[in-house]
Amino acid sequence: MSTPIKNSHVVTASYFLAAFALLLVMHRGLLAALFSGLLVYSLVQMLAPRLGRKLVGQKGKVAAVALLSALIVIILFALVWGSVAFFRSDVGRLSVLLQKMADILEATRSQIPAWIAAYVPVDAEALRSMITGWLHTHALEARTMGSEAGRILAHILIGMIIGAMAGLYDTTTTRVYQPLAAALHERMIALHASFRNVVFAQVRIAAINALLTGIYLIVILPLAGVDLPLRKTMVVVTFIVGLLPVIGNLISNTILVVIALSHSVYVALSSLVFMMVIHKLEYFLNAKIIGTHINARTWELLTAMLVMESIFGIPGVIAAPVFYAYVKKELMDRGLV
Repeated sequence: MSTPIKNSHVVTASYFLAAFALLLVMHRGLLAALFSGLLVYSLVQMLAPRLGRKLVGQKGKVAAVALLSALIVIILFALVWGSVAFFRSDVGRLSVLLQKMADILEATRSQIPAWIAAYVPVDAEALRSMITGWLHTHALEARTMGSEAGRILAHILIGMIIGAMAGLYDTTTTRVYQPLAAALHERMIALHASFRNVVFAQVRIAAINALLTGIYLIVILPLAGVDLPLRKTMVVVTFIVGLLPVIGNLISNTILVVIALSHSVYVALSSLVFMMVIHKLEYFLNAKIIGTHINARTWELLTAMLVMESIFGIPGVIAAPVFYAYVKKELMDRGLV
């Protein structure tokens, strides 16, 4: 429970402290810990009340919520570990997917119209050079995702544990905060609400996109006599990159069209048309889900992602939708926008 906050200086101080904390998270590479903690906290907050209604007694509720929190952490970490193991396997290895795309572009270059071929890498080495050049501009992020993968997994696990502990505390304890603590608690609640709205909405969109892509790759194309390679990998990649608003669809579409070229140009074009139709239908769904939950238009999210990418690189792209939704929620709550 929060005490009424009447001192505007206290509220202003809480905004500065919240901004400093988010900047520190970005500069020190703690985004994975923050988001994993917020995810577990959100799930505990969502599920604990349903569990509490069936229990009598404070000790029983605390024990049940503690068990629920531990179970959520175990399941989520198992999913993260399983995803890492999948992409390290021969079936899901990203390097295999990139190499396959490079080989397809090299082999099918003669079938592509000249006006398109002018924008396509000449051979596998050219594609690898293009990808390498992009990675060089994000050298720090590439090293972090590669050599420090274990550190990121540790951050995710620690973040989940912290989120579980915070969720357990908030759902089983009633406390009256002092003015600054109450103001900071309000900032945390607003950030949590923004994260929950953005992530849960985007998970729905990514799941729908992956499901439709899976139906196309695993059901429709085989019925038409077309058997593309790396279908499972493409479905998983579609879901993961689909967690990024807007640009996720562009990435998954590019991968699908290039892989479809391994069969023929016509299959690639039909795949492109299919995905365009699907995304056109999804546009209305996306507008409802994203617009309803975070009150943000597509161009707003793209602008935020562009600015954050220019400052923080890849983590900035990931953080932008949540941070932008949080800032906009704070401004809306104050009646400024």
